[in-house]
Amino acid sequence: MTPGHPHLLPACGGLSPSSGGRGKEARSAGRLRVIGLALLLAACDGSQPLIRHPARQPGPFPAPDRPVATIVSAGWSTEEQRDRQHEAGAVMGRSGIVPGMTVADIGAGEGYYTIRLAARVGKAGRVLAEDIIPAVRDQLAQRVARERLDNVSVRLGLPADPRLPAGSFDRVLMIHMYHEIAQPYEFLWRLRPSLKPDGLVVVVDANRPTQHHGTPPGLLACEFAAVGYLQVATQDMPSAGGYLATFRAAGPRPEPDAIRACRA
Repeated sequence: MTPGHPHLLPACGGLSPSSGGRGKEARSAGRLRVIGLALLLAACDGSQPLIRHPARQPGPFPAPDRPVATIVSAGWSTEEQRDRQHEAGAVMGRSGIVPGMTVADIGAGEGYYTIRLAARVGKAGRVLAEDIIPAVRDQLAQRVARERLDNVSVRLGLPADPRLPAGSFDRVLMIHMYHEIAQPYEFLWRLRPSLKPDGLVVVVDANRPTQHHGTPPGLLACEFAAVGYLQVATQDMPSAGGYLATFRAAGPRPEPDAIRACRA
């Protein structure tokens, strides 16, 4: 019996029942061997594997060649302060977000952008708010229900996979959170299929080292390019505490083992 596989049968082929010994016990043992052989041959007809192997997962992906910031808070300023700077309005305007669009808010936190995106896209549009912390997701879901935002869905993502439906989004927003993604190449690779053909990824971040909760624009562009994105534009956004960069998917998605990490 193979350790760890108590029901694992021997490999198919080269099997023959033994005639056993003598007497009643030998004949009984022989019959059991014949029955066992018949069952084994039935299992070896090629229709089903004896051992089910999990589907091969893509990877490995390269690790980032730079520090990753820790997640410190679901919100980095009060909503009133941000609105006084016209932050959300400016970001949504420069991102080209209009009524009827479908938008993903990645790392949605307390929902500052989620709430304003819902009003911006209107009843004909949709907003998917994603976060990787269950308690934060739950609090945001309660806020969405309390404010009766019927065009908003809330989803729990994974640190390396936002778990977005394929071919769904006109815009995917990542606001002041890209530097907190521990596996950016895998994350961007898994995000790519969620974009519509003319969809854009919008990143807002501060121009400072990643360990200080920002991402230098050149490093951001390099990491996106490594996964097959083309930079569309970069603009200063003082009202949002940094800059705004937009990217679209270009060409085929690279194989994970062909991705090369960028140097900070």
